[in-house]
Amino acid sequence: MTGHRSLRATLTALPLAGILGLALAVPATAEPPGIPDPATAKTELGELTIAPEGSMDGYSRQKFPHWIEGPDHCNTREAVLKRDGTNVQVGPDCYPISGSWFSPYDGATWTRPSDVDIDHVVPLAAAWRSGAAKWTQERRQAFANDLEGPQLIAVTDNVNQAKGDQTPDKWMPPASGYHCRYASMWVGSKHKYQLTITDAEKTALQKALDGC
Repeated sequence: MTGHRSLRATLTALPLAGILGLALAVPATAEPPGIPDPATAKTELGELTIAPEGSMDGYSRQKFPHWIEGPDHCNTREAVLKRDGTNVQVGPDCYPISGSWFSPYDGATWTRPSDVDIDHVVPLAAAWRSGAAKWTQERRQAFANDLEGPQLIAVTDNVNQAKGDQTPDKWMPPASGYHCRYASMWVGSKHKYQLTITDAEKTALQKALDGC
């Protein structure tokens, strides 16, 4: 996370897109694979186990090794930047040297990769509280670097930072039109890894899916 702007400053600056290199036109959204359609997400939501959140005892991000190097020698963050961006060109070190990134969470488009975070849709800490505390380190690494499921997406850095480790009953993307898709990703990821949900979390997800 390299941005240092406050979320308020970011949102205030949106009308000055042309000056700041931020485009507000909504292009086709690049998204992670494996997002269930709303009907499937509702079914999967019903299959998740409801349980109170566990504690944060013993949690550390280091227990979820992330941004590991892939077979092409690019790390996971770089792979998502390339996947979710438009016209992305990378240097010999895999880091993007040009391109643009549309953030569906807030409708902003960025032209500097430093303005983009890779969001763990189900945050690492939230996963820890809902079952990952009992996982092996290998499984936590797979979760934190999952390029095959709906768990990683490129979004505006400050929006991701405002989300923190909050669950959908406490935080949803600022763009209300993306709530259905976000809920589908959340459910798809939790279902894939058989993580639990709370009653409040399920209610919020059901509401979002009912609005699809």
